[in-house]
Amino acid sequence: MARQIVLDTETTGLELSAGHRIIEIGGIELINRRPSENSFHCYVNPERAVDKGALEIHGIDNDFLSDQPYFSDIAESFLSFVDGSELVIHNADFDVGFINSELDRLDRAPSDISETCQILDTLSMARRMHPGQRNSLDALAKRYNVDTSKRELHGALVDARILADVYLAMTGGQASLSLEGTEQGDASRELKWKKINRDHLDLRILRATPEERSAHKEMITRMREQTSHASISTSEEDI
Repeated sequence: MARQIVLDTETTGLELSAGHRIIEIGGIELINRRPSENSFHCYVNPERAVDKGALEIHGIDNDFLSDQPYFSDIAESFLSFVDGSELVIHNADFDVGFINSELDRLDRAPSDISETCQILDTLSMARRMHPGQRNSLDALAKRYNVDTSKRELHGALVDARILADVYLAMTGGQASLSLEGTEQGDASRELKWKKINRDHLDLRILRATPEERSAHKEMITRMREQTSHASISTSEEDI
């Protein structure tokens, strides 16, 4: 059984070195690439103020957070939820860094989430798949036609749902999580692939004529002289 947790966090700010901390964690469970009924979501009292810039992104203010549990209160349930899974995270260095910073404050193991979980960074994956293009979560959602219309502000659980759809689309499709569904993501669908029967088709193979092969070799020779790329092939298999 392949178990993955699509994970996202919200924080008081961007820089760990400035003492910023986690304020929200959201996780969606995938079993064999299908969304299960299990999810994890909590807000966390960061014991410090939220930066104005971060507040504009997620809208989670200090008054609301003052009544939420501390990370030490939710650490055990969070670690139990993700234990042994592969964490699917967009820009994993950011979230893993903040998670490890919180774990390091506790007098318990692990202090590094990668000791109990594998980490898959969808940002690194997207950069390999779409070099030179914008690969933010919003850009990928648009590229893969993932609906984000129900999201007004960033949030850990809603962004985890969007990332789950994006990840499944990037890696071959399969399930879709609806923002209109329950927090447990009970709505899903599987992409159906239909095999085409080609037995009745008369497919002809058209091979290059001697004149076309000769012209191809002359073109390759000119390209080789102009670019100094001796590796350019003149094999008839490439025609």
